[in-house]
Amino acid sequence: MIGALPMWQRVLKRAVDIGIALCGLLLLAPLLLSIALLVLLGSGIPILHREQRIGQFGRPFTLRKFRTLKRGSATVSSITQQNDPRITRVGRFLRH
Repeated sequence: MIGALPMWQRVLKRAVDIGIALCGLLLLAPLLLSIALLVLLGSGIPILHREQRIGQFGRPFTLRKFRTLKRGSATVSSITQQNDPRITRVGRFLRH
């Protein structure tokens, strides 16, 4: 449906999308920085967990999320139980 729009409308839509995303990111920045600091103080670095996923049209992309498991434990099994000992204190809060 988007491909049927004239070029100027596609450019305008893209600019509005980017503008809204930037405003949302600016509003959420204090919360994201606070979470990053809690993860850093609670379980050290790395703060983010990176994982390859398959996206639209089968294209791979890198998913980034705050780390909720202890370092090195994500390679064992990515399936966790409710009281899994690998989950950090901050991770329990984030998962809740």
